Amino acid sequence: MMKRSNAELVAKLSVVSGKGEFMSRVGKRPVTVAKGIEVSVDGTVIVVKKDKLEKRLETHGRVEVSIEGNEVAFTRVGESKESSAYWGTYRALLNNIIIGLDKGFTKSLEINGVGYRASVAGKVLKLQLGHSHDIDFNIPEGLDIKVEKNIITINGTDKQSVGQAAAEIRAFRPPEPYKGKGVKYTDEVIVRKAGKAAGK
Repeated sequence: MMKRSNAELVAKLSVVSGKGEFMSRVGKRPVTVAKGIEVSVDGTVIVVKKDKLEKRLETHGRVEVSIEGNEVAFTRVGESKESSAYWGTYRALLNNIIIGLDKGFTKSLEINGVGYRASVAGKVLKLQLGHSHDIDFNIPEGLDIKVEKNIITINGTDKQSVGQAAAEIRAFRPPEPYKGKGVKYTDEVIVRKAGKAAGK
């Protein structure tokens, strides 16, 4: 399944006001730049740097960007519903980039099941999940994966990449509802189903 572009996710970040007009509550708030991170604008591209890491956010001129001190503010271009949605979207995307470079993003998965286990060998996560064969998951560039007992921890600077990797690993053996066997997020609650009662 193809990943959706940032632009295709725009509508999800717009908020409908009580008067039926699209307004972005997210877009109104300036983004605070963490210490040690530099933000600049190159044409329609926002450039974010920390040490040797650099991330670029192309806005395609859909919003106006201004930098004052340690804050980056966005201004909508036009009064259409789409412009309001873009306003909130790019603000959220920049905020995620800064959080990623400053603190990083983490997702944790828990493996449950007799004989189910995971280990890391170089850039490969090896999984034994009850299938007839072991599963090798190639760790994407920019991500760090560690395994401690039955917990898989994924770290990275890009929120989407961390979430995508976690979703793909979970999909290898989603938790079943009877005994809870499989791979689940550590904060995920599995609604258990009662098994069939034995015949009398």
